Amino acid sequence: MYAAGCWHLVSGHLDGPWEDVVTALVRETREEAGIVVDPADVRAAVTVHHRSPAGGARLGVFFEVKRWQGTPEVMERRVCDAMEWFAFGNLPEPMVAYCRAGLDAYRAGARLAVHFQEPGDPIAYDSDADRTVLVPDPGSREDVPEEVRAFAEQAVGRITAWRDVSRAREESRVWRAHGAEGGTCYVKIHQNGRFHQREVGAFRGWVPSLGAAAPRLVATDERLRAVVLTAVGGRSLHGATYAPEQQQRIFHRIGQLAAAIHTSAAPRPAAGALPLGKLGRAPGRSPRPPRARGCRLHPRHCREGHRLARLGGGPHPWRSPAPSLGKSFVGSAVVGIFAR
Repeated sequence: MYAAGCWHLVSGHLDGPWEDVVTALVRETREEAGIVVDPADVRAAVTVHHRSPAGGARLGVFFEVKRWQGTPEVMERRVCDAMEWFAFGNLPEPMVAYCRAGLDAYRAGARLAVHFQEPGDPIAYDSDADRTVLVPDPGSREDVPEEVRAFAEQAVGRITAWRDVSRAREESRVWRAHGAEGGTCYVKIHQNGRFHQREVGAFRGWVPSLGAAAPRLVATDERLRAVVLTAVGGRSLHGATYAPEQQQRIFHRIGQLAAAIHTSAAPRPAAGALPLGKLGRAPGRSPRPPRARGCRLHPRHCREGHRLARLGGGPHPWRSPAPSLGKSFVGSAVVGIFAR
């Protein structure tokens, strides 16, 4: 039996030339996992052009499915021993190599990958024989300078996928990099030496006091003006919509994080500012806490954050790690249909 003892996604082949890939996905998930998927809930994830060690080539089409009916369970016990959920950061071993290629491409945000194995390569994934090559999307800028690649790989090991996540800022570049063993980091080139020194100084100084809510500096190169940073769990709130009670919890956590930022960095008085003892305030009003530079929260959220930061009394503010704003993975299943 092919790939006996290896972990694999729920998957299968087209049932003849008359079956399309979405119909095949709906059929295979019902037959193998006992769940019902609505075709309207199927989302394209990534396509992998795969060649096995024996030389046969085919296309593997991976999909994302976030909704279904029923509870996944093993339906074909003669060909499947177990079924489990795994996080991307803790994938099981051994795993079929082209299955791992599809998952790595999906994590990297790629829409197409080539995975051509050589004769003698193992069927199971082996980081030393990983053949995954991501095909850049139109308009992407994955042209990582060779010296930056060498710097990053010296710090974190072999990197198999790069994704340009730069913002529109001249001469500043940021890549999300995925390692051969599944780890993720960010590689950044600053636009000038002043920015580089300022950010490195912050990461070596006050940023560690934020704990798990902030990235960690892994390596720095002053000549390249480059840094390697750890990834932080969570997802962007940009463009997201939430129910009022969820928004309240989110702003509550943002307030805590803003308070931690305010109290972690040493205060820098503005040029020409009066000494603190000479600042006046209206009788009966408590002073408004300072807002973090670049903070766009409504002042009441910053005030709430500062109030929370000082619960428990004592002369020093609470400085335990601020909570994360979410998980890095929203429960989704990725399934594959392979066309000969």
